[in-house]
Amino acid sequence: MMDSNPRQLSKSIEGILLLSSLCAFALSQVGCAGYQGGPQSLYRSDVRSVHVAMFDSNSYRRFLGQRMTEAVIKQIEVTTPYLISDPQFADSIVQGKIIRETKRSAGDNRFDEPRDVQVACRVEVTWTDRSGTPLMQKQLLRIDNDENFIPEAGQSLTTAQQKLIEKVAREIVGQMEMPW
Repeated sequence: MMDSNPRQLSKSIEGILLLSSLCAFALSQVGCAGYQGGPQSLYRSDVRSVHVAMFDSNSYRRFLGQRMTEAVIKQIEVTTPYLISDPQFADSIVQGKIIRETKRSAGDNRFDEPRDVQVACRVEVTWTDRSGTPLMQKQLLRIDNDENFIPEAGQSLTTAQQKLIEKVAREIVGQMEMPW
């Protein structure tokens, strides 16, 4: 059995704690060869703010471009570390256009009334920095998506369009992630 002095034991514990603190500090300064952790690692570190320009729309349905713009802004705020900013202060700009929006009957009942209706849209999107350099994996992102609704069950065109808009907004923001 070893007879130890409480003073020496206290000093050796302090030394171990100091050494472990120094090692932790040194490791935090070295990093992991450029790797990042957490959700911020999915997105570009050189972009801090985004301006989402009002989406243009070739559709005759009113406010479709505004609804798409709002959905993309909400998705960026919820999902990414980017801040939404005015165009003069933003590091980058997202621009989009709804090229096509359609509604068609996917199935009729025996009286030729639509039983299953499909709404679809095609959206083109670009994301560039202030100098115009593309920031997405594809220079021009083209998204085709659709959503079904059943009028007989009380579902409406507006609800189906909103689901479609939210689905497209998630896809647009998903393309803002860094490539693997």
